[in-house]
This record gives sequence, C-alpha cells and structure tokens, in this order.
Amino acid sequence: MADPLFDRLTLIGIGLIGSSIALAARQHGLAREIVVSTRSEATLRRAEELNLGDSYYLDAAQAVEGADLVILCVPVGANEAVARWIAPALKQGAILTDVGSTKGSVLRQVQPHVPEGVHFIPGHPIAGTEQSGPDAGFATLFENRWCILTPAGDIDPAAIEKLSTFWRACGSNVDTMDADHHDLVLAIVSHLPHIIAYNIVGTAADLETVTSSEVIKYSASGFRDFTRLAASDPTMWRDICLSNKDAILEMLARFSEDLSALQRAIRWGDGDALFDLFTRTRGIRRSIIEAGQETDAPDFGRQKKAP
Repeated sequence: MADPLFDRLTLIGIGLIGSSIALAARQHGLAREIVVSTRSEATLRRAEELNLGDSYYLDAAQAVEGADLVILCVPVGANEAVARWIAPALKQGAILTDVGSTKGSVLRQVQPHVPEGVHFIPGHPIAGTEQSGPDAGFATLFENRWCILTPAGDIDPAAIEKLSTFWRACGSNVDTMDADHHDLVLAIVSHLPHIIAYNIVGTAADLETVTSSEVIKYSASGFRDFTRLAASDPTMWRDICLSNKDAILEMLARFSEDLSALQRAIRWGDGDALFDLFTRTRGIRRSIIEAGQETDAPDFGRQKKAP
C-alpha cells in the first residue's frame, strides 16, 4: 500500500497469531508503527530479537496509548482482564478487535469496558497451526483463509470496512455474522474436531502398554493427524471449551447420536449404510479442496525429510 492503513498498531499478545499479524502488517506496509505488548518479559525479549515490532511494553495500557488499531491476541479467558486494564488508555476513534475462536463470550467480557467513541469489532481469523509462541508466526498464515467479524450494536460502518480492508490486505477473505451464529458454526468445524482429537489421543495414552511402543511406532496418517490437533495450545483450548460450552455441548450431543447410528451399522453388518456415509463424507473432503481450503497433494502436501 502507498499509505499505511493505520499509524499505530498495537498487538496485545505475541503468540502464533499475534506474531503472524505483525509479520503480515510489516510485509504489506499496513502500519507506520507496530507495538508489541505481552506480560512475559522473556517472550517480549524474544519478540524484540525477532524484530516483530518497533516498540515493546510489558504494560498493556502504555502500549495502546495513541494506537488507532488494537488487536487482542490473548486466550479468550484473558480478554476481560486485558480490556479492563487498557480501557482508560484507548484513544477516541480507535478500533479494538480480537482474534479469539469464540465471539459471544468476548462480547460479554469486553464490551462493558469499551469507552465511548472506541469501535469494538470482535474478529476471528480462521487460521493456525499446532505451534505457539512468537517464533511460530509467518506472514502468509492468513492467505486464502477466512476472517469472520462479529460487530454488535451501532458500530460505524467505516470502522468495519477499515478493519475488513486490513484483514484482506493480510490475505484473508472477510465475512461478517452474528456472534452466536459464529459460535455455533465454529463448534462443529473447529471446536468439536479438536475435542475429539484430544479424546482419541487421550484414550491411546491410557493404553500405556501399547502407547510407548505400538501406537507410537505404527502411527498411521489417521492417528498422526489427530495428534497434530491434540498438540494445540492447552490454555487456548481450555478457554474455548469453557467460553463456548453451550454450542459445543449441542454439537457433542449430535455427534454422539450419529456415532451410535454408526455403531449399530457396524454391529449389524449394514454395509449399505456404511458405504453411503463414507461416500457422503468423501464428498465433503472434495468440496473443501475445491474451495481452496486444503490441498489434494500426496500426504496433505507435507514435505518429506531426506533420508
């Protein structure tokens, strides 16, 4: 861009998402100044070593002074405390957003602390890996991924468009929706798969006599891919489960009913039911690939190490 969208961008939290935003903003010239804040002195020092920002603060309130875009990149359970901390220092006209995987809880926790004249627009970039920390970020994380915005109340359309432009410049497709609808959708496409993965890997871990040998040694792609999901940040996923419990419990109930039907088909040898299910779900996979949200390259596009 010829002119930056924002003069001062402040990132509260500098893990995978925060560091990736910093790198993307730098690469595309989206802010004149990038400010990084985190409560860990060691993490802040590492962010500075990686040159992720232009200035660095342990005090989040100091970090947001004069910022026209503030992005909360902390676990959803920490948003309320951070919002209370920074609220008095937010400038009039600033845009405040977040990157959390649940949106109803963020609105309930953050909105009451947002000063008059600050545009609070919750957001969720649907992108990530199982890695965490400032070293995990990369500028292309958001390319061809979706970012969902869930503004509530009387939010200035110009502020929504400016934040949308920021995410599009980072490579994302942008959509807007109601926070409760977002939480229901994400419960099935993200939260439930992670919970199932944690549970399956936990079940394998309980089989101690085989986990240390056969299960690890002979891990096929199915179990291996579950372990990738189950390696995600425990703090983040604890907070997601607690923040979006109603939608997650509803999806777990539906999943349990469908699992019972699958169990019956296997028990009674209903090959037609099994074939129909597997054919239908295979079509979903093909649709995801056609939508550009996955690759059909062998081994999911993983780079194999040289022998």
